Amino acid sequence: MTLTEPVAAAAPLLDGPALWPAQAHLPTVLGRQVVIARGEGSYVMTTDGRRLFDGTAGLWHANVGHAHPVLAEAARRQMLTLETYHIFARFVNDQALALGERLAAIAPIARPKVILNSGGSDAIDVACKLARRHWQLAGRPDKTIILSREFSYHGLHAYGTSIAGLDMNREGYGTDSLVPETARVPLHDADQVAKVIAEHGAERIAAIVTEPIQGTGGVNPPHDGYLTELQELCRQHDILFVLDEVITGFGRTGQMFAAQRYGLDPDLITFAKGVTSGYAPLGGVLVAPRVWEAFYRDSPDTPVFRHGATYAGHATACAVALAHLDLLEAERLVPRVAELEGRLRTELDALAARQPGVAEVRVAGFLGGVALVDEIAATDVADDLIELGFVSRPLRGNTLQLSPPFITTDAELAAFVAAVDQAVSARLARG
Repeated sequence: MTLTEPVAAAAPLLDGPALWPAQAHLPTVLGRQVVIARGEGSYVMTTDGRRLFDGTAGLWHANVGHAHPVLAEAARRQMLTLETYHIFARFVNDQALALGERLAAIAPIARPKVILNSGGSDAIDVACKLARRHWQLAGRPDKTIILSREFSYHGLHAYGTSIAGLDMNREGYGTDSLVPETARVPLHDADQVAKVIAEHGAERIAAIVTEPIQGTGGVNPPHDGYLTELQELCRQHDILFVLDEVITGFGRTGQMFAAQRYGLDPDLITFAKGVTSGYAPLGGVLVAPRVWEAFYRDSPDTPVFRHGATYAGHATACAVALAHLDLLEAERLVPRVAELEGRLRTELDALAARQPGVAEVRVAGFLGGVALVDEIAATDVADDLIELGFVSRPLRGNTLQLSPPFITTDAELAAFVAAVDQAVSARLARG
């Protein structure tokens, strides 16, 4: 095929709904879509009458379950008062102000400032730009490179695409990186990270971005001490340390932030998903004084950081976030996650011990990954689980995702793992 020939020119065009599905290989999706029409607690219901246990909490976000009346009422009440107003320049809305104070009070960063936007990809974009802007203002213009880990996922905006450690998300755009000056470091080896820093030159590196626990990359918990070593390398070489807590923030690890679980003191934390349990699109960045102080000097020469979007600090989204944080406290859901982690570990260890189709299990917080043997495809098992009444997702490394809502009962969790066992056994029996 020459470069001028259209891709798959001889193949027939597929018909289907007008909506273009996200992250989808369309020939294997169209005609088989599962249409979700309703949610209730840890379950979702399809238009064809099926009731499915939501074993992934949507895309890692439905922590308090679906259709919670408290959050629905918070949104309704706020929309009837003020749906939103922007937070540009002199203007701000009261809900955005209140959420900023609330987040600052629970943040694992001392005296943080809070940048609000619409989601995790937005937050990564802002954090990477802010890291580079920080060094420009510090008179170190060569510090522009952003490092990230292999198998990492940081959303799909231009910067998230550029720092992706999953090659499939970065390829196909005519260049190795949509935003120049990015590079990957090994998954768990701090000594190799030090070598990458030496190869590029610490004087050229602005930041290292990492998920505390990788999600889409296969549910990869950090090896003991790795994140601390990574932070120490950043301090040693004057590199900003950025934690992507879009998945782990707001309770998923058994503490409010994974930074607290692992004893970390990052310069920037990105967040989204769990801040509202997905009830409204909201994300942001927690910024340490080291970074924000240059923009807060009382001087006519003080620079402006050009961040902001129409829906940044959206009043209804902020009201929902505030109600959600109240809910986490009132129902003691973060301590419940710590209990669920132990239960999940017990269930998955037992699964790995008895099930020859399971190669490895990984658990950190209420995040589980079940890596299958090569003879069985995680995509097939995920399809089979739907037929059994459970939702999982295939991740990198032939891995199944298990990350149910925080309201999951012990019995529901056991049933979910039992369904995985059943589906894997059935695939093994087919040969």
